[in-house]
Amino acid sequence: MPKLKPGTILPTPTHDKAITRAARSDPDAKPLTEREWKLAKPNVRVGRPPKADAKVAVKLRLDPDLLAVLKATGPGWQTRANRILRERFAL
Repeated sequence: MPKLKPGTILPTPTHDKAITRAARSDPDAKPLTEREWKLAKPNVRVGRPPKADAKVAVKLRLDPDLLAVLKATGPGWQTRANRILRERFAL
């Protein structure tokens, strides 16, 4: 089972059976027929479209104290480091 986000509530087996029973009794929620499955076209591309100016992954060696300061700013520290370098080199 994949790692769940904090606060995710899983239904109990009894509640899950009630949900399944209700879904099966819904006339608008009929399962697809074999013919409908054959007509269904798979979605070839998954995920976001690639960006024209996509960032490039690099391996960068930094001093431990510098890395600690960057990481201490919280999530998104890589983006902030990118912005600092852009400002420093006036790009």
